[in-house]
Amino acid sequence: MRVHGFSPSGNCHKVRLLLAQLGRQEGRDYCWVETDSARGQTRTSEYLAKNPNGKVPMLELDDGRVLVESNAILCWLADGSGFLPADPWQRAQALSWMFFEQYSHEPYIAVARFICGWTPLDSPRRAGLPVLRQCGHAALAVMERHLASTPWFTGDDYGIADIALFAYTGVAPHGGIALDAYPAVRAWLARVAATPGFVPMPAPDAAAQALIDQST
Repeated sequence: MRVHGFSPSGNCHKVRLLLAQLGRQEGRDYCWVETDSARGQTRTSEYLAKNPNGKVPMLELDDGRVLVESNAILCWLADGSGFLPADPWQRAQALSWMFFEQYSHEPYIAVARFICGWTPLDSPRRAGLPVLRQCGHAALAVMERHLASTPWFTGDDYGIADIALFAYTGVAPHGGIALDAYPAVRAWLARVAATPGFVPMPAPDAAAQALIDQST
């Protein structure tokens, strides 16, 4: 099993974190293929033949099957494990948070981070940062309210909805979205970081970090 991913990407780190926490279970051994989407490595003819959408992460099995979209990969990997609830209602609750992550969270928090760290300081995309940050704070406020009454997003226990939301929430400040106003979110981030087998997201390279520092 091969995972094509860009290490500083939150969507890719979701997959790496779950695989690390699943451990070396049967069928969970994998190799990581570093694929720098910021430098066009997902736009080659070879890559596009496997994933016409030209994005990472991409999971590729030895038999040639390919699975894309980070949260779909999480669901497939976690099936039958404690990271995805067996109870249908709890499973649906976990999935609802994963849909929230992709529709109401990632498009703002992750995109603000990308603009700050991977676009030039004179990029016209930077004009959209105020709106992205406002919407990112709205998503964090929803999470804060949820965490006021329950410790996790995957039903009663830690699991893939937490992994999905953790990836970009933990680096929201890279996009100029501070976490100071969200104590429950910060406490939840610490709980995730304390789970067995946790691995942190690799830091951006020096060039990206320099842009982040100038943008936030």
